[in-house]
Amino acid sequence: MSKAMVLEKIDQAVKILQEKDIDMWMTFVRETGNIKDPMLDMIVGTNATWSSAFIITKTGETHAVIGSLELANMKTVGTYKNIHSYLKGVKETLVELLKKLNPNKIAINYSRNSTLADGLTHGLYLELMDHLKGTGFEDKLISSEEIVAALRGRKSASELALMKTAIIETLKIFDETGKFIKPGVSELEIAKFVRNLTSERGFGLSWEAEHCPSVFTGPDTAGAHSGPTDRKVQHGHVINMDFGINFKGYCSDLQRTWYVLRPGEDKAPAEVQKGFDVIRDSITLAAEGIKPGRKGWEIDLISRDYIVGQGYEEFPHGLGHQVGRFAHDGGALLGPRWERYSNLPYLELEAGQVFTIEPRLTIDGYGIATIEEEVLIKETGAEFISERQTEIYYIK
Repeated sequence: MSKAMVLEKIDQAVKILQEKDIDMWMTFVRETGNIKDPMLDMIVGTNATWSSAFIITKTGETHAVIGSLELANMKTVGTYKNIHSYLKGVKETLVELLKKLNPNKIAINYSRNSTLADGLTHGLYLELMDHLKGTGFEDKLISSEEIVAALRGRKSASELALMKTAIIETLKIFDETGKFIKPGVSELEIAKFVRNLTSERGFGLSWEAEHCPSVFTGPDTAGAHSGPTDRKVQHGHVINMDFGINFKGYCSDLQRTWYVLRPGEDKAPAEVQKGFDVIRDSITLAAEGIKPGRKGWEIDLISRDYIVGQGYEEFPHGLGHQVGRFAHDGGALLGPRWERYSNLPYLELEAGQVFTIEPRLTIDGYGIATIEEEVLIKETGAEFISERQTEIYYIK
């Protein structure tokens, strides 16, 4: 992220701390070239080697406690106003600063529910507790989970502009892929074509290349998070592809569905058309239900109940996740009340969040129908920021 965008997110963080009445947010790290805290790029803009603390307070102060060899770099980066360097050990400098600031609540980078707020390793947590032992501050630590969820979720204008560009460029690649697909090409060949286009245009991938894109053709395909195989496209197959690019640090995540016409066909069979229509309409219904203050499980249930009511099995995953600097970003989830999703489906939706909506269903004998769109939550409801797929695409 640019310095301007980091400062923009720090300003947002200060407002969030004030809103939640948390005195201080401290991100404690070391050797971030090996294990990088998920928030470091967003709120710092550089790495750290020695044990370091990056502190934002609800009064708007920013403090970086870093090793002396990184002092010049931190000044050059310019994202923190107050820089405190140490030589032999972080403890004395850190504790002295905490005593000066005297916070009652210190949010630190651990979480039981969100990987994006859980950058503090157990070993480094034990080190931090040793540093704070006997100061009283060890009893004032809380999880930074709520801060991280709000900061990553509430997209700034700069972030939204990048995300919308990523979506536009992703849909261009989908269009060209539809022209490339034909009977006889394999999932692997389609994926290679997509990755080559992405690379030629200077974009990154939203997730690991082994399954970005994921391509599924015909019945009995691999699971949703599987990579492409040597299975070949055939007449009568339903094909879907899950794909996204990384554009200047921000991701897209979309899915589209095609049907391969058999000789003599000019449209999809009725059962294929019905499956596609049910998916499309379930997305519409879910989007209509999205409002700030509602909970993710409520939106998931709208789509899930509709699909089951049309005679299909429920989809085996959450309806949608947030998107941002990662394909799976933010805190709140449009998901069912299943143990594996912890508290995320119970969190309230907020204006400024960007979610995918991605139900799926099986069309027996043909394949998987799924569409994935992205929506921005506004005060009045959800707005689609991806141009929707409203009709099944045909491969002739």
